[in-house]
Amino acid sequence: MHDDRNIVEDRLRRVLEERIKPAVHSSPQPLTVARWDAPGKPVPVAEGLAAEYVSAAVGQEWGPAWGTTWFRVSGRVPADWAGRTVEAVVDLGFERSMPGFQCEGLVYRSDGEAVKALNPCNDWVRFPDVPPGGELEFYVEAAANPILNVQQPTHEGDRLTASDRPLYRLNRVELAVFESEVWELVQDLEVLGGLMHALPVEDARRWEVLRAVERALDAVDLGDVAGTAAGARAQLAGVLATPARASAHRVSAVGHAHIDSAWLWPLRETVRKVARTASNMVNLMDDHPELVFAMSQAQQLAWIKEHRPEVYARVREKVADGQFVPVGGMWVESDTNMVGGEAMARQFVYGKKFFLEEFGVDTREVWLPDSFGYTAAMPQIVKLAGADWFLTQKISWSQTNKFPHHTFWWEGIDGTRVFTHFPPVDTYNSDLSGREMAHAARNYREKGAGSRSLAPFGFGDGGGGPTREMLARAARLKDLEGSPRVEIEKPSAFFEQAHAEYRDAPVWSGELYLELHRGTYTSQARTKQGNRRSESMLREAELWAATAAVRVSGYGYPYAEFDRIWKTVLLHQFHDILPGTSIAWVHREARETYARLQKELTALTLAAQQALAGAGDRPLVFNAAPHSRHGVPAGGAREAAPAGPVGCHERPGGGHILANELIRVEIDGRGLVVSVRDLASGREAVAPGSAANLLQIHPDFPNLWDAWDVDAFYRHSVTDLTDHTALTVEAADDSATVTVRREYGSSTLVQRLTLAGGSPRLDCEVEADWQETEKFLKAAFPLDVKADRSASETQFGHVFRPTHTNTSWETAKFEICAHRFLHVEEPGWGAALVNDSTYGHDVTRDVRQDGGQTTTVRLSLLRAPRYPDPETDHGTHVLRYALVPGAGIGDAVREGHRMNLPERTVRGEREVAPLVTVDSEQIVVAAVKLAEDRSGDVVVRLYESHGGRAVAALTPGFPITSVTAVDLLERPREEDAEAVVSGYEGVRVALRPFQILTLRLSR
Repeated sequence: MHDDRNIVEDRLRRVLEERIKPAVHSSPQPLTVARWDAPGKPVPVAEGLAAEYVSAAVGQEWGPAWGTTWFRVSGRVPADWAGRTVEAVVDLGFERSMPGFQCEGLVYRSDGEAVKALNPCNDWVRFPDVPPGGELEFYVEAAANPILNVQQPTHEGDRLTASDRPLYRLNRVELAVFESEVWELVQDLEVLGGLMHALPVEDARRWEVLRAVERALDAVDLGDVAGTAAGARAQLAGVLATPARASAHRVSAVGHAHIDSAWLWPLRETVRKVARTASNMVNLMDDHPELVFAMSQAQQLAWIKEHRPEVYARVREKVADGQFVPVGGMWVESDTNMVGGEAMARQFVYGKKFFLEEFGVDTREVWLPDSFGYTAAMPQIVKLAGADWFLTQKISWSQTNKFPHHTFWWEGIDGTRVFTHFPPVDTYNSDLSGREMAHAARNYREKGAGSRSLAPFGFGDGGGGPTREMLARAARLKDLEGSPRVEIEKPSAFFEQAHAEYRDAPVWSGELYLELHRGTYTSQARTKQGNRRSESMLREAELWAATAAVRVSGYGYPYAEFDRIWKTVLLHQFHDILPGTSIAWVHREARETYARLQKELTALTLAAQQALAGAGDRPLVFNAAPHSRHGVPAGGAREAAPAGPVGCHERPGGGHILANELIRVEIDGRGLVVSVRDLASGREAVAPGSAANLLQIHPDFPNLWDAWDVDAFYRHSVTDLTDHTALTVEAADDSATVTVRREYGSSTLVQRLTLAGGSPRLDCEVEADWQETEKFLKAAFPLDVKADRSASETQFGHVFRPTHTNTSWETAKFEICAHRFLHVEEPGWGAALVNDSTYGHDVTRDVRQDGGQTTTVRLSLLRAPRYPDPETDHGTHVLRYALVPGAGIGDAVREGHRMNLPERTVRGEREVAPLVTVDSEQIVVAAVKLAEDRSGDVVVRLYESHGGRAVAALTPGFPITSVTAVDLLERPREEDAEAVVSGYEGVRVALRPFQILTLRLSR
């Protein structure tokens, strides 16, 4: 029997590929082809249609990388094809195994109407309105996207460095008869072949299917497939008609096309990819009313609206029909590890607003199948956005531990829970094959408690989405013995049914850490720095603009500018841009975009500050941080108090000693920090015999996914940078700076260590001319602290992680993400590292010979992977971070904000009182802005930052008529009403640990 099984499977594979599938299109007739090679970037459709075409032929090369060639195709339908189904078949030079990662095309009628896309697994187009004997003409806009998913360094990833050689050859342009019975036979055989392979050898159903397949193959005349297809199908009818068992697993199949908003192609090509995919879907929906297609990422739909309004009109029709389903509620499928708290909130604000305004749809699910791990702050943000469910598939990629659930309650840092599903099919690009459906059922972890899972199906990334073949499989698997029951339906239908049957699902508390792709916390440092600075500058600009709008007559709040800038920043938080895993072109453009935005935000901020300060020559310090400093209140402006003195003198044995009234720092002759003493407690921060701010370099050559991954074995080899080529000191009354120049390989690293008067921290700066390849640069701080866990800032709070490696779960977290601070402590004393743009960290601990314990915190500063950008991180960087000795969590929160929101001095005549004040340092004001509806109401977002309960008075600096607790979309939220007790003189708020509270103050 074992030999019979292999023989039949091998026979089926060959007969399908070499005889039956080629017979789907018969009587091929060549079509006439002309071409026009567009110069430079893609052109509007009207320009492409009106261009000067020249004669072309099958076999011709076209390209080059990132080029666009327009093909005009014409011919006549033979008169004797009456009653036959006619299709054009166009092969642009496809490689069949990689839909979405190579050339693509979009077909247009002569009037410019988009018809459908052409892809490796979808190379046909049908024109039912052309009669036998009639003339046929259409155009193909073909994109020569290079094949880059090869895990090899390449310069093809930027149009500035790509070669000009042709990449593709036009393989086939024909008119043919579509043999529907042959096509149906292909679907029958593929479904049964997949089922047969997936069923256990001892299952009688497997052998029943095998014998039926064998009889069907016997019935096919390989010389007359079309003539014998019906007879072959008759041999399969019985096994296809046998219904599934009552206990069969149920799969909710949701049409889907995961499209990375940028990755191995630039943003401009994604605009075309989404138009092609949407065209494909509305075309397929016309013939298949059962198709339900879910599309996330409001940005992508906004692109279609802007660039392809005729396609968008069709999308709107299908949304109204219930076939085209907006999901997710975010502007893009963003990274969630590094996106700041307010930016994560705005992902939902702008995403959900778009879906509501354009389609009247209030999305209930968060759809993030492919992001690289999920912050523990997400459940609360999801709920505050008005969503109920969360879906991802990515955690199945974890290398060390298998996640224990597929359907569960996910609990965030504040205690909020959201109903969550991980599709057990283990892909977000399912083809609905019998093999994949069987895997989903076998893999499902909730057996005996739940019976349902979701399967997103369709080719992504411009591969065209679901196909007619996938729909045929779904129809056959709807009720088939040996298979799960497959039903095409909306995600909401799945979640409602899954929730109803499994309300007491297990709870997973904390972050969903992906045990893979840890290098994404560090790769492309300039992109990450651009994001962090843009987030901070948006906070400043909104704060001062809102204050000016309330206080200054005639000042106009720049709604449109903020809307546009926020959407641009949110777009660049996409999960292959911010993590640093896109091609060079994407990151080059990101750097240019961030520079432009920061220039614009600087101008907006200055305009608001000048409107507030008025004319005059007083040096007014504007403090946008949520805590006061140097006598300047949070959110206000006044003349700053003078900084305290800083002493600087030579250190015995070499080096320098810097001291102010709070800390004393020793820097030895190597330029390394050997002592940082917290004067209030007398505690030493640096572990005995160790040196802090030590730059270390590791080899960095992961087993796969260069820009994505850091593998644990990188630690096996390390080079400490202790030598220097120069060491100088500059001292003033209120600050002192030691500058150290070091060289490594082809790189130069200049370290500056600064102590300012009145500052509780040692500021460190690295100016790196980084020219290394496959190297990992870290800055190490061995601390004299026995810390069993670390606290890393995340959105609206912090997450604790063990510093030990007791289990494989802790061991796997050898690289972790933190936002503005990472804090370690023992009872009574701790220390924090704060930073201005670094996300990757690691924390280890060791026992010393003196019996004490050293906890070493390291910041991951730079990497140098070669794929997909062969020059990742090459160039000049300025990275800032600081050590805060004696810090509690509150100190870490405060200094992290201070470092990221520097003071700005503007000359004017009047001080600026804060628009809103809060009398508790536990409660942080995350945003102050005017309401999205342009009513003039002031919106204030707060959160509890220490992880404990907090009560505070919030005092508006302007008269208010009412205060309302609202959700992220600024709609009243009854669940938060009890957190607010208001009087017209002020507001009392009571927050639970890490609670986010948004208040709408009506003037």
